[in-house]
Amino acid sequence: MAARVILAAEDIRRAIARIAHEIVEQNSGVDGLVLVGLRTRGVPIAQRLQRAIETFEGAAVPCGELDATLYRDDLFGGPMHELRRTMLPTDVTGAKVVLVDDVLFTGRTVRAALDAVIDHGRPSAIELAVLIDRGHRELPIRANYVGKNVPTAKDETVRVHIVEIDGCDEVVIANRANE
Repeated sequence: MAARVILAAEDIRRAIARIAHEIVEQNSGVDGLVLVGLRTRGVPIAQRLQRAIETFEGAAVPCGELDATLYRDDLFGGPMHELRRTMLPTDVTGAKVVLVDDVLFTGRTVRAALDAVIDHGRPSAIELAVLIDRGHRELPIRANYVGKNVPTAKDETVRVHIVEIDGCDEVVIANRANE
């Protein structure tokens, strides 16, 4: 199977706008809300959510970035993982933290991120927002906010390209053998 685009730039923009509205609605506003993007592509998605919320709510929501590498259960079993910075904009104790990532697959990255956030404080709640949920969970983790559910085969990959990192906005699905 050749790679095919499943979300174009405008689709991504719409999904992020919808997720931003859902976050505000489900949390009855922005008080106590903190967005935390997971490295790497979750960070610019979280920043876009932050800008969208500020545009329609007129209030700034703190936005940070989290590297959960040291919390991964596969840290020593495969290729070396590059450590990146974690920068939380405020104390998360008592906050409603929304973790933001590009793709939810097995749930292992989110599990690591939960441990990392809790090591920085005790939030009143932790929610999850993802651009793509592709299924195949290995852990009992579910996103609160999803841009698009994309049923996939295990031999397929979903690649999110973000203009801030990759130079374009699109989501592509491909067969692993063709990558």
